Amino acid sequence: MKIGLCGTGRMGSAIVLRLLETGHDVTVWNRDMRKTEPLVAAGAKAAPSAAALAQACDVVLTMLLNAPAIESVYAGANGLLSTSLQGKLVIDMSTVLPETEEHLAGRVRASGGAFVECPVGGTVGPARTGKLFGFVGGADADVARAMPLLEQLCARIEHVGPPGAGARLKLAVNLPLLVYWQALGEALAVAKPLGLPPERLIDILSNTAGTPAAMKMRGPDIASALGGKALGPAAFDVTAARKDLSVMLEYAQRLGVSLPVAGAALGSYDEVLSAGHAGADAVSVSIYWSTRTGKPS
Repeated sequence: MKIGLCGTGRMGSAIVLRLLETGHDVTVWNRDMRKTEPLVAAGAKAAPSAAALAQACDVVLTMLLNAPAIESVYAGANGLLSTSLQGKLVIDMSTVLPETEEHLAGRVRASGGAFVECPVGGTVGPARTGKLFGFVGGADADVARAMPLLEQLCARIEHVGPPGAGARLKLAVNLPLLVYWQALGEALAVAKPLGLPPERLIDILSNTAGTPAAMKMRGPDIASALGGKALGPAAFDVTAARKDLSVMLEYAQRLGVSLPVAGAALGSYDEVLSAGHAGADAVSVSIYWSTRTGKPS
C-alpha cells in the first residue's frame, strides 16, 4: 500500500518506521524537511510538498501538534487540500478539539476523500511496535476501509462514533494521566523526609491502588532520574502534554463543565516549562515537583 505521512515528529517518525517494517511504500513530508532525513535513510521517500505526497499515495496519515499545524498542512500553500483527494483515505491522528476534526472531515469529503480520525494512546515505544490504542471517529464504511492499516499500528481500536468522537475520548483518556504526573511529584515531595532510595520508593508507589499502568513502563526512568541520572529522549514532552491539558480545558469550557484539578495541573505544567523543561519528557513534572521548595521567583 502507498501511504503518506505528514508530521514527522517523534510519534510520526515512529509510525513511519513501523509502516516500513510491515512492508508499505511510505512517503513523508514535514514543514521542516530536515526531520524527514532519518526516515528517508530508513527507506521512506520524501515528497516536496504535502500536495505532492497526497498525489503519490492512496492513504494519507497526519500526526500534527495542534489546530494551527493542521490548518497549515491541510490548507496552506501546496497543502493537502490544494489538490484533489478523490478516492484517497485521510486519517488524522492528532490530538485536538473535536470541532477541529469535525470541520476537517467536511473539508476532506468536499475534496472527494474519505476521512477517519484516530488519535492514539501510547508513546514512541508502542508506536514503534504497533501497540498503540486507537480512538476512532468516522463513518462506518470509512473506518472499515482504514481498519486493516490501523490494526498494524494499534493493539486495540475503539470506534466510538462519527468524526470528533475519537477526539472526545482521547481527551478523556489523557486527562487522568497528565494530572497523575503532577500528583506523583507531590507524593514524592511528601515522602522525601523518609530518605528511602528512589528505586524502593517508586517500587512501593507503583504497587498501590492509585497508580496508572504507565508507571510499569516509566517508573524505572523516574527512579533513575530521582537518583541523579538524566532522563533519556522524551517519549511525550512537557510542551505537548501542556497543549493537551489546555485543549481539555477549552473543550470543557465549551461543554459548561468544570475541571478544577486539570486546571491546577495546567498551572503546574506552565511552571515546569518556565523552569526550562520544554523539551523534556512529561515525567519531568513529577521530578521537578519532588524537589521544588516554595515558589519560584
